[in-house]
Amino acid sequence: MMLLARRCLSSGGAKGVVSVAIRRASSEPAQERRWKELNIGEAKIAVVETGPEDGTPVLCMPGALGTAETDFSGQLDDLPEHGFRVISFDPRGYGKSRPPTRTYPPDFYHIDANDAATIMESLGIQKYSVMGWSDGANAAVILAANHPDAVARLVMFGGNSYITQEDIDAYEATRDVATKWSAGMKAKHVPVYGRDLQPMWDSFCDAMLAIYRTGGVINKDEAKLIKCPTLIVHGKKDPIVPLMHAEWYHKNIPGASVYYFEEGKHNIHIKYRLQFNALVSTFLSFS
Repeated sequence: MMLLARRCLSSGGAKGVVSVAIRRASSEPAQERRWKELNIGEAKIAVVETGPEDGTPVLCMPGALGTAETDFSGQLDDLPEHGFRVISFDPRGYGKSRPPTRTYPPDFYHIDANDAATIMESLGIQKYSVMGWSDGANAAVILAANHPDAVARLVMFGGNSYITQEDIDAYEATRDVATKWSAGMKAKHVPVYGRDLQPMWDSFCDAMLAIYRTGGVINKDEAKLIKCPTLIVHGKKDPIVPLMHAEWYHKNIPGASVYYFEEGKHNIHIKYRLQFNALVSTFLSFS
């Protein structure tokens, strides 16, 4: 098992990652989804769980404008079949965690990380692994660095520790939802936000520009402090988060492993659901 896992993590492509048997993907939820609302400061956060309550806990942190179900439906369904208790949430200002609508103060990634830690404390879970996508990966890095006794393992994909002009250009290229977003992306987010989608995405793009203009650093210092085993997964053709960001994390997170989907873009855990879930299940199963 250990040898097979090492082979998976050192591979440069997605083909052949079958170390954990995962059921075929389906459009219908395969697991009962247990929702609750938690009060965290002034916010009300919608939290969902699947899987056995005595399973190995893993917290899934959504990306920008993302919710538990838009971003991690495949993981909420598949990972419990291998003994995982999967927890996710709609970050404050997103999805079911509204009103109020999301805002982006300078420390919003740290707020998301603190919310995640508080959620797990509220659930009585003292030790858990974390999986973060995109913005959720950025916050997950901060969570792992600030709570080393709680975070057992970290899986991150589509994240970035800093912002460059290249990144700003990529965000601006997607600013107009009507003309620049794919049909799939609109189908996922329009039902959640309706007419609020465009102004919310404008606010996010503006927040990225503000970070860039004040030095561009998101979590460089925190990344270097991570102590838990870390797996970085990245699509080599990601048009939103260039490959250089995964390479930076691999170089600067102590002992991190990396796996690249050669043809993958930003949504590798959705596009390559079976392979992705097999890969992370193997990694998260290590003791």
